[in-house]
Amino acid sequence: MQVELAKSAGFCFGVQRAVDTVYKQIEENSAEKIYTYGPIIHNEEVIKDMEKKGVEVILSEEELKQIKSGIVIIRSHGVPKRICDLLDENGVRYVDATCPFVKKIHRIVEEKSRDGYHIVIIGNREHPEVMGIEGWAQGPATIIQTEEEARAFELVPESEKVCVVAQTTFNYNKFKDLVEKFEKKGYDILVLNTICNATQERQVEAARIASSVEAMIVIGGRHSSNTQKLYEICLKECKNTFYIQTLGDLDPDSVSSVRSVGITAGASTPKKIIEEVHTRMAEQSFAELLKEEEESTKPIRTGEIVTGQVIEVNKDEIILSIAGNKSEGVITRDE
Repeated sequence: MQVELAKSAGFCFGVQRAVDTVYKQIEENSAEKIYTYGPIIHNEEVIKDMEKKGVEVILSEEELKQIKSGIVIIRSHGVPKRICDLLDENGVRYVDATCPFVKKIHRIVEEKSRDGYHIVIIGNREHPEVMGIEGWAQGPATIIQTEEEARAFELVPESEKVCVVAQTTFNYNKFKDLVEKFEKKGYDILVLNTICNATQERQVEAARIASSVEAMIVIGGRHSSNTQKLYEICLKECKNTFYIQTLGDLDPDSVSSVRSVGITAGASTPKKIIEEVHTRMAEQSFAELLKEEEESTKPIRTGEIVTGQVIEVNKDEIILSIAGNKSEGVITRDE
């Protein structure tokens, strides 16, 4: 079995930065209570490890209002502006671990909405990153996720300016298709492709690998938007695509009969989990090779008559390829 691991698999810059921020705060502020507003990233294994170290996840704005001390860490997805304002008003210390690429969208949305643009955010309206982006608009903002929503979108008056941005992990090809729908409407439109370059590279590489293998493994949290999109992309290219969170979710029998397998992972997947899956696949490949070797190599006993093909004749010996055996036989000229 051939095993190909995507070079882009695993933590992206923004996720690594957020995770490092939490562990740094744990180390430097051991006497204070550490909170994250929402899971710092969408990976259950990472969250469990942080909880063991005393980090508490705050899941709602109401819970956040009750915090009067300690340190709150804003996750990589970012938050609406009102959350930062709330923490400032309550005098709660917070560390902003928002991905810099997401933070850039916040600034764009805030600035363009003040300039009179109607903000259109292409992305999943249930995703915390998208909700955070919407929360920085100083005027009207619309979230678009499907072609139907794009076709139905209308502004009155039509002369109103439109600024289009995207969730950083949105599918690039879908983004282009939706933008085309807007451009046909005749609005004064400003399109800013804010999909992260790392996301695009990851998606392109995943599609390439999936198209060339017999099975594809996608590793990531069930709630990870970018991992779900990777799964969708890979599934289009390879019908035997499996979505797992950890090695324990992988059924070895599901890939036991394939000759090639690809592996990729979402931006919130720790390196350790990726390595475990990769090692397991490599070990399975090695075990299969040994098994093939054992099955294809039949012992030859002295005096036994076998069939073979002469592949080389030289001055002192004849070399044979023996049927049903990977090894070669040597017969001296005298014999």
